[in-house]
Amino acid sequence: MRADAFLAAADSLPLADLDALVGPGGLVVVAPHPDDESLGCGGLIAAARAGGRDVRLVVVSDGCGSHTHSALYPPDKLRLLREEETRRAVAVLGMDPDRASFLRLPDAHVPSEGPQAEAAAAAIAEVASACAAGAVFVTWRHDPHCDHKAAAAIVALARRQRPGVRIYEYPVWGWTLPPETEVGPAPEGLRLDVSAFQAIKAKAVAAHESQVSDLIHDDPTGFRLEPAMIERLCGPYERFVAVAE
Repeated sequence: MRADAFLAAADSLPLADLDALVGPGGLVVVAPHPDDESLGCGGLIAAARAGGRDVRLVVVSDGCGSHTHSALYPPDKLRLLREEETRRAVAVLGMDPDRASFLRLPDAHVPSEGPQAEAAAAAIAEVASACAAGAVFVTWRHDPHCDHKAAAAIVALARRQRPGVRIYEYPVWGWTLPPETEVGPAPEGLRLDVSAFQAIKAKAVAAHESQVSDLIHDDPTGFRLEPAMIERLCGPYERFVAVAE
């Protein structure tokens, strides 16, 4: 199926509540970079916390690839900044910041296989066990970013250790794929109505100041989220593509 048709179909997935989406127990959001959790799952996190569910976040990479030429924010300082931004963002969404963990794999070089990937998978499986997760959410395997693809592969490895846990993928950069890109069969999965949480989701995204503002102003090559991208991802619904076992 072409990417444009796939994403249009994802926009029409059946609506479901948290019970139908997650089942009993908590949930784990896996983000390749600090900010993906807010962009792709901010409404889910807020809704789950409002419902009293245990929510955990695992951020896979160190996020240091966003500004590689900044003297004000060399890698160690940038990593700490992005982790603090993530803690502020999840607090906005109602989540305990201490329930966010950071694997600190190298941004733009997250492995899909091998010892580091297996260790990351074991860490995710452990987090899922700690919150009795009914579901794990990770970026879409066809997102056009190597770390997003790798995160999906790592969660597939983690599934072997947590059989029976539902796995969903959420598009972030998938919306930028060339429309003719082939991405496999039509999506199955569910949508979640997050309209009640749109405002706090937008506030959580804004907490990632290094990615949405000129906070880091000494790197002309630095990354910045476009307003249109934020608007696209902060609508009234979030889409979750089910991954078959």
